[in-house]
Amino acid sequence: METAFQIALIVFSFLLALLVLMHKGKGGGLSDMFGGGMQSSVGGSSVAERNLDRITVVVSLIWFGIVVILGLLMKG
Repeated sequence: METAFQIALIVFSFLLALLVLMHKGKGGGLSDMFGGGMQSSVGGSSVAERNLDRITVVVSLIWFGIVVILGLLMKG
């Protein structure tokens, strides 16, 4: 059971990193250095960006739950 959670943690870690990297830069950070600051915001976020935000939050909550469960399994 512990091995299954460890594999799930690896998968969700990669997925979470991929989702975070897919977000648009908001400006003023490292994203400007790579050309992200050259785009102009036309008036809010698009539907795709909002859906990406929701998916990222759900995946991060699942990731956090797996970390907690693994901690409890390894403790006892």
